[in-house]
Formats: sequence, structure tokens, C-alpha cells
Amino acid sequence: MDLKTLEKILLSKSSSTKEFPFGDDVTVFKVKNKMFALYKINDNPLHLNLKCNPNDAIAYRDIYKCVTPGYHMNKKHWNTIILDGTMEDEILIEMINDSYELVVSKLTKREKEEIKLGR
Repeated sequence: MDLKTLEKILLSKSSSTKEFPFGDDVTVFKVKNKMFALYKINDNPLHLNLKCNPNDAIAYRDIYKCVTPGYHMNKKHWNTIILDGTMEDEILIEMINDSYELVVSKLTKREKEEIKLGR
């Protein structure tokens, strides 16, 4: 998956924002000010960090060599996916969706309602 497509998918999530809180070289995607994805711009191939259910995180690491414990993140809840072309785009999109939904599930009722309304 190329960077343009990746960003389009990440920003298509309701209330998703793109920010640079760690400097110009780290792109962070948030929903209601909570991170659900990030990558370092200069990595080649790109390394995408995504939040993950702890059991799923281990399973993905066992199945895909391109998935490792989250770099500079809580290794239990985050995975790093090396976008080297070895993972099918459908699986990566599923992981992105799961990351987003995990973060949304922890938001307040009010924040969830705001997301539904597109705010």
C-alpha cells in the first residue's frame, strides 16, 4: 500500500485528524485527541504503528513476519507493521479499522455521539 492510499484510509475515519505532536517526521492520526495510528515519514519501507487487542497482536506477529511489537509503544497493545508488500491490503485495512474502533470504544459517551454526528 502506498502512502497516499494509507493516509486516505486513515483520514476517512470519522473525526480522524492528522497531527505532528512529536516533530515534523512523525505523522500521528487521532480520533478525539487519542492516537490510533502513527508512522515516521522517513522510514523506507514505512513502519506503521497501530493499536491492537492484546490477543490479536500476538496472533498477527505469529502469522506475519512484517508485524512486530509496537516500536516505542506499549508492546502489549501496539503493533508495528512494516509496509514491505508482504501483507495483503485487506488485512492491513482490517488492522486499521480495529485500531480505530479500539480507541473509539474507550471514548466517553459524549465523544462517541459527536463522532456519529461527524464532529
